[in-house]
Amino acid sequence: SEAVIDGALDKVFRAAKGRIMVATFASLVSRVQQVVNAARNHKRKVCITGYTMSEYAKIARKLGYLDVDDDMLVSIGQAQALPPHKVVFMVTGSQGEPSAVLGKLAAGRHRQLDVRKDDTIILSSHPIPGNEEMVYRTINRLIERGADVVYDPIEAVHVSGHACQEEMRLMLNLTQPKYLMPVHGEIRHLHLHAKLAADNGVPAENVVMVENGATVELGSRGISVGERQPGGYVFVDGSGVGDVGRAVIRDREILAQDGFVLVSVNVDQRSGKLVDEPRIVSRGFVYLKDAEDFLDQIKDNITDAVNRSRNLNGNSRTLVEESLGKMIYNETKRRPMIFSIVNKV
Repeated sequence: SEAVIDGALDKVFRAAKGRIMVATFASLVSRVQQVVNAARNHKRKVCITGYTMSEYAKIARKLGYLDVDDDMLVSIGQAQALPPHKVVFMVTGSQGEPSAVLGKLAAGRHRQLDVRKDDTIILSSHPIPGNEEMVYRTINRLIERGADVVYDPIEAVHVSGHACQEEMRLMLNLTQPKYLMPVHGEIRHLHLHAKLAADNGVPAENVVMVENGATVELGSRGISVGERQPGGYVFVDGSGVGDVGRAVIRDREILAQDGFVLVSVNVDQRSGKLVDEPRIVSRGFVYLKDAEDFLDQIKDNITDAVNRSRNLNGNSRTLVEESLGKMIYNETKRRPMIFSIVNKV
C-alpha cells in the first residue's frame, strides 16, 4: 500500500542530518506529493530538478493533482543557499540513466549539484527488469562519494504500481468482461493473467494472448487473432532515420568490443608471391608498437596465408582474413574485425 511509504519517508527524513535527494519516476505524481508532504512535516523546502520531472510537476499543479505551496518550492540556486537540513531535492534517474540527474551526480558530472558527505539519497523505485546493473552501479558510486543511499528493501520507500492477483481478481469481478486480452508484462505474466480470468468465469475461448505486432479482431463472431503487422526497431543515427540496420549495429558492437585489424599486402601478379612486408594497422585491439613479438606472428601468418593461397589458387583476401582471425583468437581469445587489402602489382 502507498500508505506504507509515508511512514518510511518520515523515518528517513527524521534521521537525515543533511540534504535529502529523492529519485523516482517523473510521471509518478502521487509519489512526488508524498515527498512534498514529508518535506512540509519536517520544515524542508522542495527543489524539483530534471526537465521531465519539472514539466510533470508544473502540469500536475496546474491540473490540481499536486498540492504544494509556492513558498515551499525553490530553485537550485536558492536550495544551495539553504542549510542542508532545510531542503529536499526531487531528482530524475531512479533507473540509473546516465543522462538523468542522479546518474550525473553519481558520475560527478552535474553542472550545479554535487554529492556531499551526510547527504541522504532515497531511491523510491524498483529496478525495471534489465536495469539492475545500471541502478546498482549508480548506488555504488553515490556511496563512494559519501552519500547514505536508502532503497527498498533497506526501507519501504517504494511499492509496486502493478496490480497483484487479488486486485486483478477484484477488477474481473467488478467488470465481468466478456473478452480479455492481457497486456503489459512478459509472457509468464500474461499467461497467469489469462489463467486468473479463466478461473473467474471468463470463457477460455474469449481470452487471447498476443505478442507485439499482432492484430486482434473483435466482431459478432467473437474475438480472434488476426494477421501480424510488420514492425520492429527503427534506428535513428544522426540525421538518418531507418537507414541503419541490425547488421550495421552488430558491426559497431564488434568494433566497440574488440576493435579492428587492417592488413595491406602487395602481391606479384604473375608469381603470387609477396613483394614486400605486410603493412598492419590496428585500432582498439592492441597497441602494435608495444607488441612486437605478436606483430611478427601476425606477419608470419599473413605470409603463410598468401603462399597457401598461391598454391591452392584460392582467394588471397578471404584466406588471409580467415587464417589471421583464427590465429588471433587462439592467441588472445578476442575476435577483432579483420579487413585485408590485397594489391596485385
